Amino acid sequence: MKRTKIVDALAKTEFGGAIEVKGWVRTHRSSKAVDFIALNDGSTIKNIQIVVDPEKFDSEMLKLITTGSCIRAKGTLVESQGAGQACEIQADEIEVYGTCGNDYPMQKKGQSFEYMRQYAHMRLRTNTFGAVMRIRHNMAMAIHTYFHEHGYFYFHTPLITASDCEGAGNMFQVTTKNLYDLKKDEEGKIKYDDDFFGQQTSLTVSGQLEGELGATALGAIYTFGPTFRAENSNTPRHLAEFWMIEPEVAFMDQEELMDLEEDFIKYCVRWALDNCKDDLEFLNKMIDKGLLERLEGILKDTFVRLPYTEGIKILAEAKAKGRKFEFPCEWGDDLASEHERYLVEEYFKKPVIMTDYPTAIKSFYMKQNEAQGEGSVGYKGCVAPGPTMQGTDVLFPQIGEIMGGSVREESYDKLMGEIERRQMDTTHLWWYLDTRKYGTCPHAGFGLGFERLILFVTGMQNIRDVIPFPRTPNNAEF
Repeated sequence: MKRTKIVDALAKTEFGGAIEVKGWVRTHRSSKAVDFIALNDGSTIKNIQIVVDPEKFDSEMLKLITTGSCIRAKGTLVESQGAGQACEIQADEIEVYGTCGNDYPMQKKGQSFEYMRQYAHMRLRTNTFGAVMRIRHNMAMAIHTYFHEHGYFYFHTPLITASDCEGAGNMFQVTTKNLYDLKKDEEGKIKYDDDFFGQQTSLTVSGQLEGELGATALGAIYTFGPTFRAENSNTPRHLAEFWMIEPEVAFMDQEELMDLEEDFIKYCVRWALDNCKDDLEFLNKMIDKGLLERLEGILKDTFVRLPYTEGIKILAEAKAKGRKFEFPCEWGDDLASEHERYLVEEYFKKPVIMTDYPTAIKSFYMKQNEAQGEGSVGYKGCVAPGPTMQGTDVLFPQIGEIMGGSVREESYDKLMGEIERRQMDTTHLWWYLDTRKYGTCPHAGFGLGFERLILFVTGMQNIRDVIPFPRTPNNAEF
């Protein structure tokens, strides 16, 4: 008989027919009269109940069916007599594929998420991680569907690069050299002429620069792939390997970019609510009781569009009234998560798109605002005391910054001026600068960390719990 997925079995309304299911045991309750086995195959958060007459089966075989064991069950689908389930299976045949002893690390008891990270290869079988991974899949589908429906082209950018997009230098080197016998020049620097690529290369921190090349040819593209950052950060918001969504669009200005950011993220949240109902209800009950209300709120609210200078004014007023912040928030500071969350969760009580940051704290490729007087951007009586650029960071409740974007500087002279001011090495950026020499155009884009989106949509508290196998400092298992 052909196997029926449990998600399909639970949807059946015609009872009395034969059915076969396969999966992993969540619980097995035994008595003299009847056994109840809760079975799950990963297709849904819900289990199907297998009702077993112990007189029909070998007692030693039934003892093998413990939490985590894998079985095949064939029987009759009947309407359930118990509450909370529409149907169940009265078993005629049971085959045990794989047993689990008492040392099975995912026993049905209250383990912490920190404990379960030690068993990332097994935690996926739990209800919580099954729900998170199904939602992760759906978010990936939402992303591809959104951009396809809006005329964007999926553009593959390289994982191995000789350039540093962010200018931070926190990159993982890629080499085939013998690290125990490195060739060096007279100055003691490593020679790469005998390396695989003939030069020093690293894993990419972003596909943006190559994405811009695609936008200047195809008009609107998006990348969606893994990126790598060698920051020694042990926070609940950082990974060394994570996935990024990065659209780049020709002829887009700052207002249009903010429209795209808001529309895109609302589309993803709406997709989750429409397609992940059971998993979200489970997480709302077990992990974060405000999850569904917060997701619905995102769809109702219009995002606040707030210049950085005005945001600093609001934070200064809060400090003057006694609000304590751990980190400084003067004009020119890169805002910490606590500042971003104050603006979103306490002051505005809705998502915020913060714009027009000081040039000095953002990347070299961002477009400068035109100066106004001594500053550059005036807003509600606030004039920025220094140069600003057309950045657009989306700030969310629970997360802080979830998305960062900007209009890109299309002027060759202005871009070179900023590169020289920062004393950047342009050796590996000649191809990027060529886009400003030959047919340059206004363009803009953003980067969204996929795992931060999953954090928000699931209500989980640690980014290591929304990716199957997290890569963090001192952790590359599995």
